[in-house]
Amino acid sequence: MSEELHRKLVEESSDIATVIDSDGTITYVSPSVTRTLGHEPEELVGEVGYEYQQPDDREAVADAIETIQTNPDETQIIETRFRRADGSWCWIEATLQNRFDDPDIGGILVNSRDISQRKRQEQQFQGLAEEYRTLLETVQDSIFFLSVDSAETGYVFRFERLNRAYEEQTGITTEEVKEKTPTDVFGKDLGAEIRANYRRCVGAREPISYEEELPVETGARFWQTVLTPVVTNGEVTQIIGITRNITERVKQERQLQSQKEQLDEFAGVVSHDLRNPLNIAQGRAALLTNDCDSDHLPPIVGALDRMEEIITDTLTLAREGQVVSDPEPIDLTNIVGTCWKNVQTGEATIEIEDDVTITGDRSRLQHVFENLFRNAVEHGGEDVIVRVGRIDDRGIYVEDTGPGIPEDARETVFDPGHTSASGGTGFGLTIVRRIAEAHGWQVAVVDGTDGGARFEFTDISFGQ
Repeated sequence: MSEELHRKLVEESSDIATVIDSDGTITYVSPSVTRTLGHEPEELVGEVGYEYQQPDDREAVADAIETIQTNPDETQIIETRFRRADGSWCWIEATLQNRFDDPDIGGILVNSRDISQRKRQEQQFQGLAEEYRTLLETVQDSIFFLSVDSAETGYVFRFERLNRAYEEQTGITTEEVKEKTPTDVFGKDLGAEIRANYRRCVGAREPISYEEELPVETGARFWQTVLTPVVTNGEVTQIIGITRNITERVKQERQLQSQKEQLDEFAGVVSHDLRNPLNIAQGRAALLTNDCDSDHLPPIVGALDRMEEIITDTLTLAREGQVVSDPEPIDLTNIVGTCWKNVQTGEATIEIEDDVTITGDRSRLQHVFENLFRNAVEHGGEDVIVRVGRIDDRGIYVEDTGPGIPEDARETVFDPGHTSASGGTGFGLTIVRRIAEAHGWQVAVVDGTDGGARFEFTDISFGQ
């Protein structure tokens, strides 16, 4: 290489070539220092390089210089902050070589390059890594990481890491499972089920969600799991799993299902085993009434009719409180009119303030309106006025002009068996609340416009 070509490469290179003596004095610096640091070469020649370096970095530079002087064959690479001409700092990666034996150099050759951009990226990555570590340590959901390797027999999944929540909720630690397969950790049968879900995630190449049964020593058993594949160069190389302990929820659901089945069984017993003999007793009592005249018969007939009312309301409670799964649009004016005709209202008056469409189960809502209308007439008299209308976009109301319900009794009027009417079963308002809850509505008792009782139903969906 000619001397002219060598000089041209040094002068036009983006790297800075610097020669310093044993005490750090600069004897030469290439022109590229102007482009990188803003200094003119002649400004730096004769200066001590330490003076331009960040004070916290000077010791590392001094150690590197001492090392290459002691061991001339070694090369030292350091990262230091160098002051630009405008006073700002620039991160420099410097490679130091002992070239005192070279007659053309006669000192320590320092090749430097600007790594400020790389440092900024490293700081960003460090910040992200810190956020990542904080997230893993504080999030309540259990998180696990799996490596995915392709093999002739299929994919091989190995655990890489578990977060703190996973370790606490399962009793399994990262050290116990690291580099192990699902079969290694959970056994052959359960491991095969887990591996099948991991394969499904790799095949889908998108997040999948499922519930699984995974018993662990902590007592947790049921989990809601989401798997997300990490794709690198077109291949799934990792799976990130987030799983939530839903053991208590599943237990509650199973308990509720068991209670529902028991309730259905009870309703069947009431409907068949009690109602059939009751109907026979009512029929025989009617025949006795025709055959003889006894003061004992009316109380018997009344008691049997009372039993029928209780059975009817009990069946309604058992069957109408189940969640509404297939609601339909219902015209409020239409259903209110139908229900008003079904109740003995005497001289009472119905006023429909708003013509709206609500969404619900027509058959069950008929029980709601009929019970409320019957309740209004029983307590407010045959000349009571009943109004039905809309509460903004929140719901509907049913109110009357009767005596109202005392404030201290409003919390108990929905309780089973609560009644202030002679001969009532005490289930009417309980049925109202159960049906409202089955629709996902809220129901409350407040003062009516004219001081009577006002039942407000909110969280209602209105139809078009």
